[in-house]
Formats: sequence, structure tokens, C-alpha cells
Amino acid sequence: MSANLWDLLTELKKHEWVDLTHEFGPNSPHFQGFQPAKFETLYTHEDGFFVKQYTFPGQYGTHMDAPVHFAEGKRYIEEISLLEMALPLIVIDCSEDANNNPDFVLTIDGIIEWEKKYGQIPAGSFVAMRTDWSKRWPDQEKMLNRDAEGNSHYPGWDLDALKFLYETRNIAANGHEPFDTDAPIRQPVTGFIAEDYVLRQDRYQVEVMANLDKVPATGAIIFSVVPKADKATGFPVRAFAILP
Repeated sequence: MSANLWDLLTELKKHEWVDLTHEFGPNSPHFQGFQPAKFETLYTHEDGFFVKQYTFPGQYGTHMDAPVHFAEGKRYIEEISLLEMALPLIVIDCSEDANNNPDFVLTIDGIIEWEKKYGQIPAGSFVAMRTDWSKRWPDQEKMLNRDAEGNSHYPGWDLDALKFLYETRNIAANGHEPFDTDAPIRQPVTGFIAEDYVLRQDRYQVEVMANLDKVPATGAIIFSVVPKADKATGFPVRAFAILP
């Protein structure tokens, strides 16, 4: 049995692997409600070993949101199973729409149009919305895309679209490239209603994803590997895809 697993790993390593994660540091873009990360050197090689201390919010860089982030009583990061971190990956390309309209919101109609071309989204999959917003990294102002009044403009999910994915297609998780699930254009009226919905399903999401333009619409596998921090509501994640 071990030899068979090793053969499978050898075969997988023949495929292309794509990193879906941004490198981040003290000067990286971040949600405007957070302070910048701090990376401090505690010891150098002159002390005999090199150690740094890292201070940042759990929702920083490419990160996983645990259900408890919004939904009291739901799961923390440590309670998300390993099996949930490896999923079939679906990528819905909305990059042209987002380029034409930074306030673009993915609706059920957009998902149905995607399915007409690629087939029904399978249950248990991870659905990522590609907008190419990640290409604005590592510029904070380009990521926030604020107007003269200081209001941000970037794409997001429509609540009914997420309800369709979770309740009708029975997906396992979702992800996107901007800072939020909800487009800022809607937040003054509806707040974070879409993100709240996802996390109340006791599911996780991955935000601030990268390189979705390098992944096909179907056929890839996503791994979202996250540290097992105690009672973490979210944490930077190392997400990557293995292509078919």
C-alpha cells in the first residue's frame, strides 16, 4: 500500500503545481481596518540562531476564514478537517467583467452561464471567483481602489449566488482575490451579508487568492494548508493547486 501511495505522489509531481498564495510582509496590502504586520528579529546568527517574531491579524495576506469568524458557536481553524483542505477546484472567470466594472458582483445568472460551457458544478468542490484583482498586489491603494471620497471599489459575490452554490450545488468552500466576500459598493446597505452567510454554513473561505489566471476552469485540485493555531478565527494559508 505504501508503495502505491508513493507512486501516486510521483505521478502527482509530474503535474504542474500552482501557488495560489501571495507572499506577505509588513508592507503588504491588507484590510483597511487592520494595522500593518510587524516582522521583528529576536535573534541573529551572531546569537547562534536566527529567529523572527511575527505580529499580524489572523485575516492577513492570503488567508482562511474559519466559520467562527462571523458565526458564534461555529468551528475554529483547528476544527477544520484535513479532508476539507483538499478539494476539487472550480474557477469561474469574471476577469473581463471586473476589468470593465470594478464593482462587479457575481450572480446566479453568471454561474448558470458558466455551467452551460463547463457543466454542472460538482458537490463538494471549492469554487473560486477569478477577477485578476490579485494582479494589483502588492500595491495597497490598487487593491483598495478608493475613489475621491475614500470609498473602495472591488468585485464580490452576490448573496443569492452563494446560496445557490451552497444549497443547490452543495459546494464545500469558496474563495476570491479581493479583501472581502461582499463588494464594497454594497456594504453600506447590506454590510458583510454574503460573508456572514458562508461562515454560518459552517464552511470556510479563502480570501486574497493569487494566480487564479493560471488554473483551468475545471479539473484541478486545491489544497488549503493552514497552521493549527489554538482558537484561531482565521489564519494565513498556503493554498496551491495541482493541475490536470
